[in-house]
This record gives sequence, C-alpha cells and structure tokens, in this order.
Amino acid sequence: MKEKDRNFVIITGISGAGKTKAANFLEDMGYFCIDNLPLSLIKKFVELYKRGIGGVDKVSLTIDIREKDFIENFPKIYKELEEEGLNPFLLFLDAGEETLVKRYKETRRKHPLFTKDGLITAIRDEKLKLKKIKDLSDVVIDTSKLKPSELKQRLVEIFKEKRETVMSITIISFGYKYGIPIDSDIIFDVRFLPNPFYINGLREVSGLDEGVKRYVLSHAATKGFLKRFKDMIFFLIPQYVKEGKTSLIISFGCTGGKHRSVVISEEVKKILEEKGYKCTLFHRDIRKE
Repeated sequence: MKEKDRNFVIITGISGAGKTKAANFLEDMGYFCIDNLPLSLIKKFVELYKRGIGGVDKVSLTIDIREKDFIENFPKIYKELEEEGLNPFLLFLDAGEETLVKRYKETRRKHPLFTKDGLITAIRDEKLKLKKIKDLSDVVIDTSKLKPSELKQRLVEIFKEKRETVMSITIISFGYKYGIPIDSDIIFDVRFLPNPFYINGLREVSGLDEGVKRYVLSHAATKGFLKRFKDMIFFLIPQYVKEGKTSLIISFGCTGGKHRSVVISEEVKKILEEKGYKCTLFHRDIRKE
C-alpha cells in the first residue's frame, strides 16, 4: 500500500470531538489550515497544492457533517483522490456521548443535527452516519479523556514533528531604565555581568561589536550564567510544549539595553538554534541614548 501523504491531512469526525483544536495544533506545526472547505472545491484545491501554493508544502483541510451531502459524497471524493495518486492522510476525531453532551452544554453550541428529539439523539445519529468514514480513516483519536496538551502530543507523534520545533521563541534585549517588556514570559536581569560601558572604546558601540562581545563573554560569570541557562531552558521548553504552549518570549535586561543584554541575547539565540528551535531576536533599546 502506498505511504500516506502526511503533508496533506484531512481532519474529520464527530461534532464537538476537537477538530478545531486539532487544526490549530497542526497550524502551529506549520500546516496551512482551511476549515469547512466545500467538497466541490477539494479537487481544485488539490490541483493548486500539486502546483505549489506560494511555498506552502503542508496543508490541512477540516471537512465534516456541516457540509451538505458530506456523508454521501466524501467517500467518493476521497477514493478519487487516492486513485489520482494524492493519498491524503485522513484523521478522525471521536468522543464518547457523555463527554460530547458535557462539551455542548458548556459551550452552548447547537449540534448540526439537532432536532426536537434532543442532543443525545443528534450525537447518536451523527456517529451512525459517520461510521463508514471512520472506517476509512488512517488514525482515529478518542478525545474523551485527553487534555488539549495530550491531544497536541498525539498529533506531534503522528505527524513526526520534533516537539521542540513546535515552540516559537522570541528573544528580547532591553534596558531597565526604559521599562520591562510587559509581554515577557521569562525575564533575566544580566546587570550582574561586567559592564562595557565603563571601558574606553566600548561605551560608544553596542553589544553587536566584536570588542564588546569578547569583553562580556570572556568573564567567568558570563560563562557560568550561559552554562546554567542552557540546563534550565532545555528543561523548561519541553514542559511548556507538554502543556500546550506554542510560543515563548524570553527577555534579557541590563541598565540601558545596549551592551550586556544584547550580547547575551545573541548568544542565547545561537544556543537555541543549534538545538533546532525557531527564534526571533529583537534588540528593543539598542539605539536609545
């Protein structure tokens, strides 16, 4: 049997089972996600995908019973896609009746098949109608007892993403005299490091200057801090990912945000990128007097 294309994922399943959360997690993994794409447009979208959509190489489509004639037409379209050589990966999300009832009552949403016969009848009706599509699926995930972080973990395992690459990291250097970045998740005060401000020839240049870098990085306190930082951050990030966190802002502050915090931020970016993390670096106060 031809290997499934895990770069082209179709998410479907029972209403209230967590399809939206799954799509959000796939988006965090770099997938281009579309919700409730009409069945009539799937083939056209596949043509665009095969030609290349603006550099997009991973896509996820969420299609379910909200689409008219989904039950009758989806199996045929899915089979045609396989015959044409696409072989998409079909992910089906399910959940138990008790869980679904609880979720609908908490969100006060209306089930797409809801009638005067009540919510339980609508849930059972949908489960019966989707049985054939569930049987077609490559993976079925029962989300009844899964926390969002556990669902994400399952998806990471299924789609073979390294967990650390799921986390987007922003690094900020700043000066305490201009205030703390309020959106920071973690803040380090590096004012304990030797200050190039008091060294002739280094005061006027920033932490991007090679002389300033050598001065700050040559001290034992800096080497000790970076060593301990690596141990701590490589422990923390997987814990954040496990709890469903997808972005992290780490800030480093010195007095003016021009020397020490800049040097440390640059070094931390190198440390994290060597481990495969995606990092964005912003020197907030480097040009301020």
